[in-house]
Amino acid sequence: MTPTLAAIVLSLFSAAAYAAAAVAQERLAARSAGSGTLRLLARGAWWWSVTLNASAALLHVAALKYGTLTLVQPLGALTLVAAVPLGARVAGRRVTAVEWRGTALTLLGLAALLVTASGPTPDDVMSLPQALAVAGTTAVLIGGLSRGARPGLRHATASGFASGVASALTQTVTVAATDRSDSLMSAQVVVVALLVAVFAAGGLLLSQTAYQGGLGAPLAVVTLANPLAAAVIGLSLLGERLQGGAAGVLLALVGASIAGCGVVTLSRSAPEPAADPVDTLVDDEHPVAAVLALEPGSAACEPSLLPQQPNSGHLTSL
Repeated sequence: MTPTLAAIVLSLFSAAAYAAAAVAQERLAARSAGSGTLRLLARGAWWWSVTLNASAALLHVAALKYGTLTLVQPLGALTLVAAVPLGARVAGRRVTAVEWRGTALTLLGLAALLVTASGPTPDDVMSLPQALAVAGTTAVLIGGLSRGARPGLRHATASGFASGVASALTQTVTVAATDRSDSLMSAQVVVVALLVAVFAAGGLLLSQTAYQGGLGAPLAVVTLANPLAAAVIGLSLLGERLQGGAAGVLLALVGASIAGCGVVTLSRSAPEPAADPVDTLVDDEHPVAAVLALEPGSAACEPSLLPQQPNSGHLTSL
């Protein structure tokens, strides 16, 4: 199996695991309204979803070992695609025509990106000064976007950038840690690993703020800003290149636009319920659960707890 194919397969399994965890957490949250967050810790279903999240994160890290950022990160949108039919089945409804259209657009755009983003196994890593420079620049950018108490698209953009940078730094840690010429506990690995933890946690907190004002547009922004930030770092610092020259760049831009339209369509395919005081019990892991809204007729017995939150591993995660 080629490195590119290995990265694609691992990304597919990671997306499926994230989607399954999103569905499980959304349903558990809906059935646990008013029971308190701590009581979820005593539920076996909650721990099962945590296991799925952890497995998905490990698969994502493994994918970053074999594939470039420009290849792996856009595939994070497949979490949203996988969650649509799975969530619809669990909720006892059919996938709508709008959801099928969004899924088709996303898959078509990702297919175009796969053609141009495929490449050899990543072997370049950011030096410690480069990692610190990226972290500092991103922190300043996030600080500017996060100013102001009112949540919205600025916070969603900041969350996507934080998660994308976390993935780029994760690839550096993964490649450096598996390079036998360097120590596992070298300063580069340790410091960059700490930066990964900081940006992953920051992305999660920012997403929680962004989704307070609704899910549709913020969900799309988070999903699109993540691979954008990772791709900029990969192309500028890690020696990644798009295949096919100028034509390849044009195809990648077209594919990214089509995939973006698909993501936006999927993020707006489910009706957004009114805010509810029990929203504090929402899924702390995945924005993709936004598309898993229950049937209107089931609201009386299973109140939806949207808005929900993204996973720190998404996809993006990392």
